[in-house]
Amino acid sequence: MDLFLLKKVIGLLLMPVSLILLLLFASLIFYKIKPGFSFKCLALGCVLLLLSSLPPVAGKLMAPIEAQYEPFTLSGKPVDYIVILGCSHTNDDALPAIAQLEYCSLQRLAEAIRIYRLHPEATLITTGSAVSTGAANAEKVRQAAISLGIPEHKIINENNARDTEEEAELIAPRVRGKHMVLVTNADHLPRAMGYFQAQGIAPTPAPAAFWVKGQQLKKEWDYYFPHAKTLVQTTRAWYEYLGQLALWFKSLL
Repeated sequence: MDLFLLKKVIGLLLMPVSLILLLLFASLIFYKIKPGFSFKCLALGCVLLLLSSLPPVAGKLMAPIEAQYEPFTLSGKPVDYIVILGCSHTNDDALPAIAQLEYCSLQRLAEAIRIYRLHPEATLITTGSAVSTGAANAEKVRQAAISLGIPEHKIINENNARDTEEEAELIAPRVRGKHMVLVTNADHLPRAMGYFQAQGIAPTPAPAAFWVKGQQLKKEWDYYFPHAKTLVQTTRAWYEYLGQLALWFKSLL
C-alpha cells in the first residue's frame, strides 16, 4: 500500500468517531460471549461520544493549539509571498469556482486576500493537488481568487503536493530568503509551521480561522449540551495532536 494512503487510513481509524464505532461494534460482538467486556465497551463508547460532543471539552482541547499564533497584522517590511495551503473542494463546473471550495479553503482564501489588501506587493502561491480526478485544489483556489479581484499574474500554482509535508518541501526552494506569509486554519498552523521550519524556512504565521472564540464571554445554557458541530471540532483537535506527535517522531529520526 502507498505510504501516503496508509498514513491517511491509520489517521482515520484513530479519529474519535472511528474509535466510538469500534467500541460499539465490539460491545455487540461480545454481548453473549463476554457480557462484562461488552458493557465496558458500550459504556466507554458512550462516554467518549458525550465528551467529544461537549463544547467545554472541545474548547479545552482546541484552545492550546490555536493560541500559539496571533492573527496577522500589517507587516513592517514588504511581503514577497502569501502561501495558501491546500484544503479541499468539489469539482462541479456548473458552479462558480468559489462555490466549489469547501469551508476550509474558503477560510484560507479569505484570509489570504485580506493580507494581500494590506500588502499588494505580494504574490499569492496556491497549493494542493487533486484528491482523485479533476482540477487540483491549487487551481480551484486560483480561479476563485481571480474571481474575487486578484490579478492573474499575481498568483502562482503549486499543484503537486498531496499534504502539508509535501507542500513545505515543494515551496521551500522558491521562498528561501524571502518574506513569506503562511496562511492556513489556526488549528493546522502549528503543524504547518513545523514542516516549513524543518525545511529551513521561517514564515510569518497567518491563522485563517478560529474554532475557539469569545471564551471570556458569558455562555448560554446550550453551551453545556452536546452538539454535532462540536464533534467536528474535537476531531480536528485530535487530528492535529496526532499530526504534531508524528512530526515530533520524525524530528528524532
